Amino acid sequence: MKGVDVRVKFDHKIRDWDGFGFNYVETAQTPDYKEFPQEYGGFSLLDENEKSEIIDLIFGEDGLKVGLVKMFYDPFHQNESGGTYDHETTTKNMREFVRKGLAETRDRGADLDIITTLYGPPAYMTLQKVIRGRDLDPAHQEDLADYLVSWVKFLREQEGFPVNYVSLHNEGEDWDRWPWDGKDPNIGRGHDYNLYYTPELVNEMMILTNKKLKDAGLNDVGVTPGETSNWYRFSYWGYADAIAENDAAVDAIGLITSHGFFNGNYATRWFSDHNCMGTELIREKRPAMHSWVTSTSWSKMDTKNIKEMHDNIYSARVNGIIPWAGIQRPEQWVGGDPNPGSAFTVHEDGTYEIRRGYYFYKQITRAGQPGAMVCRTTSNETQLPVIAFGKGNSNGTDAFVVTNMSDRWNKPCVITITGTNATEFKAFRTNEAETEKYAEIGTFKVEDGKLVYEAPAGTVTTFFANE
Repeated sequence: MKGVDVRVKFDHKIRDWDGFGFNYVETAQTPDYKEFPQEYGGFSLLDENEKSEIIDLIFGEDGLKVGLVKMFYDPFHQNESGGTYDHETTTKNMREFVRKGLAETRDRGADLDIITTLYGPPAYMTLQKVIRGRDLDPAHQEDLADYLVSWVKFLREQEGFPVNYVSLHNEGEDWDRWPWDGKDPNIGRGHDYNLYYTPELVNEMMILTNKKLKDAGLNDVGVTPGETSNWYRFSYWGYADAIAENDAAVDAIGLITSHGFFNGNYATRWFSDHNCMGTELIREKRPAMHSWVTSTSWSKMDTKNIKEMHDNIYSARVNGIIPWAGIQRPEQWVGGDPNPGSAFTVHEDGTYEIRRGYYFYKQITRAGQPGAMVCRTTSNETQLPVIAFGKGNSNGTDAFVVTNMSDRWNKPCVITITGTNATEFKAFRTNEAETEKYAEIGTFKVEDGKLVYEAPAGTVTTFFANE
């Protein structure tokens, strides 16, 4: 038999897998919520039937079956130090989305793992005293930690959400988003909320927030060091080193997080790869520490995007992935979203569409269920990356994903499979031509430990073990 030599090694387990996720973004940019009550996710335009359809497509038994959810925490929940918190006004639609998604997930006997991320602090906590002020006022570090804890308590106690992690910042490492003197808040057009975090501030706030969580009885909620724009920056801008060299920070961290955006152009400051150096530095001190991608591009919603997912799993060595906003209302993003790919688009007339990104994402989310194990794969064709998940403790099966990134050539494959008792695999496929959208294409037999398959150009195919 001739073809690409692919090896899927279910008997070579690499790490635990926490799952794939979804992110509903509501209030992300507006400097004045009363003037512009931004609602980027679009749920506010949909009727109950449409909402139910989307929830089922994401969380349902026949949908994406995601296990992770990210919830942003905007700057409008408190106006002054010691003031009352309003956790409801700016988060109504996001909370409804998560509430419905959690119910759907539990109806099928599973659960969610939720992380909430500080999008930016209230204006009074910054030195500039404006929304999106660059610098945290040191006098308000305690206020910021209390701000984080109050939101977690609200979500857990009032909403009953399984919030297990709180993240300090959203791309707060990027000092170039503000003028050097920090006087102009530079909200700009198209910028979402930020606060500038040095590596030292990350450590201080992570240690303080961890203490505040424990003081509040939230011992099972972990704090993360925030979310750099990409793994390169986490690894080489000093953030991972600062944590690894500080014993108190090593003790305080509950989860490693970063965005996983990729840019292969060395000539731009936005260069980014799927670097694992920072994660491995911390894992030297905390070997069992998990790592999540908490935002990453849908790119062109194609096979190359699945390769980005492959690299986050095998190169950045993560335990979970949550892409950038999966449901988007484009008219609400100031200046046009720089990452416009998604699973769903909500239109201003109250209709929605399922985009190609949904079907490509479905190819990997159903394979990588929470509790699965990432397994080793090889392929001697660069345009044919392979992802494998062993069943582990998940409610799924042994599964593997074959991606053909070529836009011209089919790729015949001889796939050697070890470490499973399965003698046949059921396959589903999505293609870039959009003539196949997670379409069942048949059952493939394993004979003498090998499965033969010709992967069409521009396709992602997922194989599930028949048990």
